[in-house]
Amino acid sequence: MGHAGMAAAAVRYLGAGGGGAAGDVEALPRPELRCVGEDERAPVGQQVFRRVLGNFATGVTVVTAPAAAGSPGPAGFACQSFASLSLDPPLVVFLVGRSSTTWPRIARAGVFCVNVLGADQGELCRAFAVSGAGCADKFAGVTHDAAPVTGAPRLAGAVAWVDCAVRAVHPGGDHLIVVGRVLALGADDGEGDGPGGGVRGGPLVFHRGRFARLARD
Repeated sequence: MGHAGMAAAAVRYLGAGGGGAAGDVEALPRPELRCVGEDERAPVGQQVFRRVLGNFATGVTVVTAPAAAGSPGPAGFACQSFASLSLDPPLVVFLVGRSSTTWPRIARAGVFCVNVLGADQGELCRAFAVSGAGCADKFAGVTHDAAPVTGAPRLAGAVAWVDCAVRAVHPGGDHLIVVGRVLALGADDGEGDGPGGGVRGGPLVFHRGRFARLARD
């Protein structure tokens, strides 16, 4: 499958233009793309790639979506690969594995909320990092309310939230690059802007395979 074919397959997730019932959406298989031949040595080993890139510290988010037609309830997954993309128009981007069982549910909804986790939410992150179609309800016992525009779950204790509509989906190797148009956003900086009231512990950070906290001067 070439790049154009992968892009078309990714965009069909959105369903906004028609093409299949909501229940027909399935996770995409890993792409059959190779940067080297079968008889050549890969320029970068996967373990080395992970070890070296692990030195880049990231924030930790949970991307959520409201229940869509054919879905048993709201969807969500832990995501480190999130970033701002554009100021005008306001766009953000996150990456999701092509084999993700949560992504089709988010795509079906067509909207999502990025919840930037607080320093004390490591266990919450682990709960949303569970993968597989048969995993338990990730939202069980989790306090949340509805994001103001999309209705996607906004998690209590998150230090910030970004309410978005899916703008575009692009192929990126074994991941998909999801671009979102920002519709509303806010920070829970002690002003009671979220469902759990103000938090002041700072964001949760991930570095070299472990959670960390920002050092305070």
